[in-house]
This record gives sequence, structure tokens and C-alpha cells, in this order.
Amino acid sequence: VQLQASGGGLVQAGGFLRLSCAASGLTFSGYALGWFRQAAGKEREFVARITWGGGATNYADSVKGRFTISRDNAKNTVYLQMDSLKPEDTAVYYCAADPKYSDRWFQGLAGFWGQGTLVTVSS
Repeated sequence: VQLQASGGGLVQAGGFLRLSCAASGLTFSGYALGWFRQAAGKEREFVARITWGGGATNYADSVKGRFTISRDNAKNTVYLQMDSLKPEDTAVYYCAADPKYSDRWFQGLAGFWGQGTLVTVSS
């Protein structure tokens, strides 16, 4: 299984970025997908997740209303649209996949992980 994240970069506060994560080696529609992030010196934290068909999503309170997770099962890709970015959003963002849509996600657990993409938001 491979999860290839892309789309990170440097952006000013208030700006936007869209992260993508292309998956291979798994039956994509059989997995819930999500994003986590880890800022320097901090623990990895849950950001967002989406169900197998995309019918339900969950977000961390810190990003609710600003970030949107979506997926395209035809392209084996999950996205994270990040709007109204803040300096505190600066982190390495990781995509993840798991066959279950359970509380494991909130515990920072998932079956498969991508390599991470760096997002830096300047003030």
C-alpha cells in the first residue's frame, strides 16, 4: 500500500492550499481516509476523516469550518482543502487509510500512512 501526499507549501495567513493524497495497492473504496498533522515539537493530531463513500466526515475543532475533506474514488485520491489558513496550521500533514471508521482515528491510529507534506503558514 502506498499513500502519496502532495500539495504542501508556503502560504500567507488567510490563504489557502489543497492537499492531495493518491493511493495505490488497496481497494480504495473499502477504506476510510483521513488527514493528520504534526507540528514541530508537538504530537501528531487528528485533522479530518471521511467515510468509504464520502457520505460522512469529521473534523478537529481547530479546523472545523475552514478545512474540507473529500475523496474521488474513481481517482483513488483524497483531498484536504484548507482555507483561511493560520500560522498555527503550520505542520507536516499526513494522509492515512484504515478499513474502519472508528474512534481509532481520534487516537491517532490508522492502518496505513503516507509520507507527509509540509505546510507552512506565515504571519
